[in-house]
Amino acid sequence: MDLGIQGKKAIVAGGSAGMGKATAFELARAGAELFISARREERLLAAVKDIQQQTGAKVTPIVADHATLKGRDALAAACPEPDIMVVTISPPPLVWDYNDISESDWHDSVDSGLVGPVELMKRFTKGMAERGWGRFVNIATVAAKEPLDMRMLSGPARSALANYTAVVSRQLAKHNVAINSVLPGMYATEGMLEVAAPHKAMIAEQYGDAAAEELTEEMVHKMTLDLFDIPTQTLGQPEDLAQFVALLCSQAAKFTIGQNFVLDGGMSRSIF
Repeated sequence: MDLGIQGKKAIVAGGSAGMGKATAFELARAGAELFISARREERLLAAVKDIQQQTGAKVTPIVADHATLKGRDALAAACPEPDIMVVTISPPPLVWDYNDISESDWHDSVDSGLVGPVELMKRFTKGMAERGWGRFVNIATVAAKEPLDMRMLSGPARSALANYTAVVSRQLAKHNVAINSVLPGMYATEGMLEVAAPHKAMIAEQYGDAAAEELTEEMVHKMTLDLFDIPTQTLGQPEDLAQFVALLCSQAAKFTIGQNFVLDGGMSRSIF
């Protein structure tokens, strides 16, 4: 399918791994010129090299944290007039008891999950509207719609983002600027291992000392499937989500405005 974005400039904020990297690959294959940001320089440069070698696309790396003003300035300096913007963030820590969440934890969650995407929307969608074309996609979390105990530091900020996005998207729709969000459930990404690592004591209690000492991606995937009732009985693959996001970045998305698409293997029990 031709997405109609050949030559479009696309920023993928948080695109060095997982769903962000998979999305960058899809946009590159569709012919977009890419600008990819991430905080970790080594991983970012490796991702850029990988995408360039496999797709031949032009890709510019930007070492930046888009949750900060400095990071957003860096994105604007590298690509002041993007046609497409996709925003994702690293998952915050798991929560086992709401009393363990500090005020600082909440500030971090809101800065990355709400303020960062909102400020990027404000900064870049005005130019999209003036040029008469734009696509903005937030890769958020199913916890924004389906409250999950362990994702308490992720869901609330993203619920607020969905509310904000719904209003802004309707104001920009007449300018052929489409803003939407995807709400992924449990996906097999590199980040899962990092999120699980601080909880080795709990892992040892449930699965044994060997599992905790030699924590592998396979073990984390098994634990996730044990914790969550996912009808597909599998984790999602970043590449599948990326194809959906790429469609929301395409010409075909012009009549899709302010929506939040749940991609969770049927885990959420609702029809809307």
